[in-house]
Amino acid sequence: MHKSPAPASSTLRELRESGHVHRTVKAEIRENLLARLRAGEPRFPGIIGFDGSVLPHLERALIAGHDLVLLGERGQGKTRLIRTITELLDEWSPVVAGCEINDHPYAPVCVRCLRLAAELGDDLPVAWRHRDDRYGEKLATPDTSVGDLIGDVDPIKIAEGRTLGDPETVHYGLVPRTNRGVFSVNELPDLAERIQVSLLNVLEERDVQVRGYSLRLPLDILLIASANPEDYTNRGRIITPLKDRFGAEIRTHYPLSVDDELVLIRQEAALEELGADLPGHLLEVIARFTRLVRESTAVDARSGVSARFSIAAAETAAASAVRRAALTGEERPVTRICDLPGVVPTLRGKVEFEVSEEGREVEVLAHLLRRATAETFRGSLGGTDLAPLLDKFSEGVQIESGELVPATELLRRIGKVDGLAKIMARLGLGEGDESPGHAAAALEFALEGLYLMRRLSKDDVAGGAVYRT
Repeated sequence: MHKSPAPASSTLRELRESGHVHRTVKAEIRENLLARLRAGEPRFPGIIGFDGSVLPHLERALIAGHDLVLLGERGQGKTRLIRTITELLDEWSPVVAGCEINDHPYAPVCVRCLRLAAELGDDLPVAWRHRDDRYGEKLATPDTSVGDLIGDVDPIKIAEGRTLGDPETVHYGLVPRTNRGVFSVNELPDLAERIQVSLLNVLEERDVQVRGYSLRLPLDILLIASANPEDYTNRGRIITPLKDRFGAEIRTHYPLSVDDELVLIRQEAALEELGADLPGHLLEVIARFTRLVRESTAVDARSGVSARFSIAAAETAAASAVRRAALTGEERPVTRICDLPGVVPTLRGKVEFEVSEEGREVEVLAHLLRRATAETFRGSLGGTDLAPLLDKFSEGVQIESGELVPATELLRRIGKVDGLAKIMARLGLGEGDESPGHAAAALEFALEGLYLMRRLSKDDVAGGAVYRT
């Protein structure tokens, strides 16, 4: 997003003369959110499928000024949603120039800035911080230390002659350095209890305890955490006082409809960069495939199936078409149904299966992909007259296709099919541009659908399939 120029004020005097008003982070977010609500403007750009469920709860929590926890399985967009909250901050915010913890010039809190304010008065230097720089996050891991999040004594400053009890000997961690911003702790229950206590101390008691001495530090922060519901609700994974510190617990979810899944894939997959056309009916197959994997009893529901599963599937299928074009000389790569089976082995590692399914992972995913293809075929070509295509298989004719068979060659093997334009129209292909790639994608999908409806037989061969009666 394009940044507007920073305001011109460079001293405390100029800042006051400009009419700037100091607000806390939570007040800033509240007022900007309410302004967008009144104007009917987007509040969380790029967030798909949460409009009637998650976002109303989130908006109420932000208006109330609550720190909050997003609970959901992996890949539900929790981190993406947290990062969009920074869009509700003012674009530019003043800070005392050179301050490690971004003190506001009107209300400095660190020892250095208090001393400078007393010495310089209205000449206190002011810098401007963009809202993109007012966000910090930490993935909670077992090796996360108090120093990482809160801070620790800096031995270099001690060596320079400062005493151990001097507050300026502290090297601040991520949380103080995000002062006057939004800080996110991902997978909060994975933090060790002593780290949770130190985080609670900063947020509730407003001080830092480092190496035996306490430093008052009234931080101005919106804290947002994410967690898996099972981990968050289990006793012993998170200390009760810290859990009580959050004003809202909000459940996220995977896309509730195929349409939302499709929008998400189109938004996130890097299809334009790959340079391949991925037709809408194949995107729908991938979306339905993802939903079937999530619903499968063979998959560990506690782990979930990330939205990155469908995004990676779309990119892998498109990459298969690009590879075919490079090897066969096709000018315009168009993804076909033969490109989808190749996603199964590459996506197996993204799914946590039940222990009873060990060794059957690829078989389970391949079966669910066939189901997704059949559902999409029934929805798009179920009522279409495909008799002219079936007639091609009279007298024992066989048609071989595969990931390395170019579109023109597949069309030559099939021959002219009456009603091809109608098939392509039902799939949303062509639209005045009946390229060989689109025609081949339509006919191959129809062949696969006829096989799944048991009107054709299919023999799998290396890198492809042979369709026959």
